[in-house]
Amino acid sequence: MLNINLKGQIKEYENGTTVADVAKSIGMGLYKAACAAKINGEVKDLRTALTEDCELEILTFEDEEGKKAYWHTMSHVLAQAVSRLYPGTKFAIGPAIDNGFYYDFDFAAPINMEALAKIEAEMKKIIKENIAIERFELPASEALELMKDQDYKLELINEHSANGENISFYKQGDFVDLCAGPHLMSTGMLKALKLTSLTGAYWRGDSTKKMLQRIYGTAYPKQADLDAYLLQVEEAKKRDHNKLGRELELFTTSEVIGQGLPILLPKGARIIQLLQRFVEDEEQRRGWQLTKTPYMAKSDLYKISGHWDHYQDGMFVLGDESKDKEVFALRPMTCPFQYQAYLNRKRSYRDLPLRYNETSTLFRNEESGEMHGLIRVRQFTISEGHLMCTPEQLEQEFKSSLELAIYMLKTLGLYEDVSYRFSQWDPNDRAKYIGTEQQWNEAQTMMGNILDHLGIDYKIGIGEAAFYGPKLDIQIKNVHGKEDTLITIQIDQLLAEQFGMYYTDKDGEQKLPCIIHRTSIGCYERTLALLIEKYAGAFPLWLAPTQLKLLPIADRHLDYLYEVKKELDALGFRTEVDDRSEKIGYKIREAQLEKVPYMVLVGDKDIENGTVSIRHRKDGDLGAMKLSEFIAMAVKERDTKEIK
Repeated sequence: MLNINLKGQIKEYENGTTVADVAKSIGMGLYKAACAAKINGEVKDLRTALTEDCELEILTFEDEEGKKAYWHTMSHVLAQAVSRLYPGTKFAIGPAIDNGFYYDFDFAAPINMEALAKIEAEMKKIIKENIAIERFELPASEALELMKDQDYKLELINEHSANGENISFYKQGDFVDLCAGPHLMSTGMLKALKLTSLTGAYWRGDSTKKMLQRIYGTAYPKQADLDAYLLQVEEAKKRDHNKLGRELELFTTSEVIGQGLPILLPKGARIIQLLQRFVEDEEQRRGWQLTKTPYMAKSDLYKISGHWDHYQDGMFVLGDESKDKEVFALRPMTCPFQYQAYLNRKRSYRDLPLRYNETSTLFRNEESGEMHGLIRVRQFTISEGHLMCTPEQLEQEFKSSLELAIYMLKTLGLYEDVSYRFSQWDPNDRAKYIGTEQQWNEAQTMMGNILDHLGIDYKIGIGEAAFYGPKLDIQIKNVHGKEDTLITIQIDQLLAEQFGMYYTDKDGEQKLPCIIHRTSIGCYERTLALLIEKYAGAFPLWLAPTQLKLLPIADRHLDYLYEVKKELDALGFRTEVDDRSEKIGYKIREAQLEKVPYMVLVGDKDIENGTVSIRHRKDGDLGAMKLSEFIAMAVKERDTKEIK
């Protein structure tokens, strides 16, 4: 008999009992809701046989890993439906993603959006058939024979069989797919589904490989939950910065300029300028020193830093080393440049901590399929900084860098939307990193201790570290649920030695500083995109490109209105007068669509009483008030960066 720990309760089961049987013994309700399990913290299939004492947690759709198993199972139902409807189709991959699933297909003849309804109907039929799902394994040779007609599967089998292990498959009726799992017990355990879109996708995201067709979908155990999600998606589309940012004339793009190279229009450029001034002023207040470094450098610099060997594919290289005397590259990050500022003269412990910040324009050769609006681009500007300190100063300086980032997030109203990821190296992919295993273990232990001391609730991301050190990634999702990194704080114990960045310690010995790489607000373009989506374009007063729209009821009120404008402009407000010969209702609607925070209206009574009539974009008519009264209210809201 085995002792199975179920959330603190120890129960006895026979050796070889499956997780599904354990769930069934607890109750049929749990069995029907079960999607996967955790055995001693590892996610496993419901079919897993228990062979030793362990901790066991049954996962349902309410758990993140349970959702993934549910959606992954649904992706196989999608593939089975396609196999029935379109014989001869080649199958690529079909993973669960953050908000559902997708599957990539190589159709003999491309399908269109109209085909999704037909495929969805077939999927519902497969669910109704309640087909049992079975797991089995084969040696590589037999796996290759089984998948002999599926080119993409053969490629995957050859990769996964390199270590000599068997290849796992899942079978449901007449459909078999290469898969690690986990999966539900039968297709009948799936419920409400919706195929949401059809796009192109290169095999393995490589633009040199074949373009496949990707079908996206999502699914929920209850129709009501699916309906709520689809409604949320429709609302998200209205807030999508790529749509709203163009409608509000914040940015645009041009085919003759190129993908991933957005043009900030006057309103968008104004917001970025306001953010940059705010960040640089705050960084200066906290002891950071501003540098301005070149946009490019010779390959020599990147060879010292390691970028040439570990990041060259992501760089724009100018020249060819085989024939050019000097080869340059646009900078993908600022660290090696700011290290040259450190090396400008000899340093002692008295110089540390030394904090360099820079509003850096960077260039990264992103894949065309990865780029999206302002979220991921090829040229961008970042609030970058590098801090050199003694080992004794490291924890306090890391804490100060995190406090700066949190202050920025709270001011912008984004703090409640973020999560933390402790990004670590992958010891099984050594070629990706510089340094020894001991150096990495030391750096990660040091960073883990700091994060634990600070009480940071984080997830671990294996393989997400920079090639030179672990990092804390502050993650955020856009309106579509896609997660990106907004801010990073990294500990680097390797590059100081690469560059010979010594300092003289109190004892007269030459020592290497610890280095913190950090951003305070991250990429400005990405931040702007997130702010557009967060506020649906209705920015807080201090960030609004136009803060006050001045509207005369009639032309005879313009002289008074321009006097009001003169007073507001003198106080630094960004104002516009709408002096068009249009009705006041039309002007108000226009200002409302432009999402201007306040409308200042002037009519006969205002001139007579020395007042202005105020409308707020959200609160509506605020009534007439003395100009000084409105100014006091608006100045307070602006200068305290109030979110209203």
